[in-house]
Amino acid sequence: MDWQLVLQYAWIVVVLVGLEGLLSADNALVLAVMVKHLPRTEQKKALFYGLLGAFVFRFIALFLISFLINVWQVQALGALYLIGMSARHLYMTYKARKMEPQQDLAAEAKEETAVTERPVSKKEFWLTVAKVEFADIAFAVDSILAAVALAVSLPPLGLGEIGGIDSGQFFVVLTGGLIGVVLMRFAARIFVKLLHQRPTLETAAFIIVGWVGVKLTVLVLEHPGFKELIAGTPFEFMGLPDGFVHSAAWTIFFWSVMVGIALWGWFSSKPTAVKH
Repeated sequence: MDWQLVLQYAWIVVVLVGLEGLLSADNALVLAVMVKHLPRTEQKKALFYGLLGAFVFRFIALFLISFLINVWQVQALGALYLIGMSARHLYMTYKARKMEPQQDLAAEAKEETAVTERPVSKKEFWLTVAKVEFADIAFAVDSILAAVALAVSLPPLGLGEIGGIDSGQFFVVLTGGLIGVVLMRFAARIFVKLLHQRPTLETAAFIIVGWVGVKLTVLVLEHPGFKELIAGTPFEFMGLPDGFVHSAAWTIFFWSVMVGIALWGWFSSKPTAVKH
């Protein structure tokens, strides 16, 4: 056995777990925001179905990776959906605050808890699950493409191909992806709890949802298929150079902005006692 090869593969798995941990943080926050309006018992069910879908979509994406590499429209739809959801919530919040007098924070927190505990119909519940699953599809493609970008740097084992990539590389990506979903499960529950404890943190959460949509937009703008589509048109300038998405500059900028939004939301909100 070539121990040097084993160490290479083991190192990439460790890096992938860290990468998936970062990706699962913003993914989990989006899921938490989506299910927040449901009663707590329904939230757990919706997250369970959503995260089960995350497992399934990542597994499917692995087998279809050679096809999905050329399908940038999935990220585009996901980006539009997340940015639209964020913009709609922020607009409705602004409109409500403009039309209604300022309320006491304690009263707002009490009202928030009451709304959260209201019963929901099966139609509303499954509609929420469907929205979560749609987001899962976009996140699955994002996650798998990022993982494959790392895994293809490994020397192939020469034991055949699965999903258009070497079998050894395939199982490395599979391992990292499944661990990422497990991390997302725990992160989502933590975020849901935080959103209840600090209700005004919800505004920052929706801004982050929009920022995640911007991240998916950047993926689209760098994609060869998108750049080929706009080549020779007035929109050709929109294409980003290859490697931009994984560059240190973009990564640092993206996470700096995300952490900044989170800190603003945290320090601008006051903790509220939440009954369990």
